[in-house]
Amino acid sequence: MSKESEKQRWQRNFADLLQELRVAQTGVQILFAFLLTLPFSNGFTRTTEFQRDVYIVALLAAAASAAMIISPVAFHRALFRQGRKPELVRFAHRMATGGLFFMLIAMVSAVLLVSDFVLDRPIAFLLSAVTGVWFLLFWAILPFARRNWGEDDVDDDDDDPATLTGD
Repeated sequence: MSKESEKQRWQRNFADLLQELRVAQTGVQILFAFLLTLPFSNGFTRTTEFQRDVYIVALLAAAASAAMIISPVAFHRALFRQGRKPELVRFAHRMATGGLFFMLIAMVSAVLLVSDFVLDRPIAFLLSAVTGVWFLLFWAILPFARRNWGEDDVDDDDDDPATLTGD
């Protein structure tokens, strides 16, 4: 098996990132669409000021997440055929990370909004905290803990965030 060139590696890294962004983009778009329609539903008039504040946080976080997750497409258009794939991959990595952060905020805020609407506030806070920990477990704790398990796969040598961010 032949070793891939640096250009091929950057191209593969970019293709991998795009696949990841497609998954994240679908989730944030569905949440964002739900949040955009919520104020037009009949029950929204019964929300408290706190719930409306939580709604605004969720809406703005979902918008920020969507912007960051979709931004590599615009960046790619701007750099198309300029031979700047490493810069594009580094940018896309940062935007994906930021987009996931804002998606976490949006998801936890949406859970808080809905659970506070139907349950007592202390239970809503508890469920929201559990939701936040659950997301962090799968999005941060387990992936970073996995970095030290066994031997690295040959294909994952270049997936080191330090390499992607230029650190």
